[in-house]
Amino acid sequence: MRILGLDVGTKTVGVAVSDEMGWTAQGLETIQINEEKQEFGFKRLEEIIKEYNVDSIVVGFPKNMNGTIGPRGEACQKYADLLVDTFQLPVQLWDERLSTMAAERILISADVSRKKRKKVIDKLAASVILQNYLDSKN
Repeated sequence: MRILGLDVGTKTVGVAVSDEMGWTAQGLETIQINEEKQEFGFKRLEEIIKEYNVDSIVVGFPKNMNGTIGPRGEACQKYADLLVDTFQLPVQLWDERLSTMAAERILISADVSRKKRKKVIDKLAASVILQNYLDSKN
């Protein structure tokens, strides 16, 4: 039972996957997307889902600090709906408030340069989202 974790942005999707026991999350990659052109990276996601035998997906759900849902949150809800329609897998929205900031702090504490941080931040944010989800279940 592997779970895919996604951090969905306007230009990229950070991707992480759990181990088979559902205990730990590992960042995989960052997929380039283009919301305006309706290019959502589903071809690559399909390859990942098959390669890792994924049976469910967790999508980061960026709520406002007061708990309301803004435009980015609505976009993530739509992305999650498209995932369900495309892959027929269960999709869970997971509150991701501050996950990108947590990922940024991890990279800064590891003394990763700003240029390198930009390349891996989405993948690490997906790992943080997925790990938080896994921790809540165990």
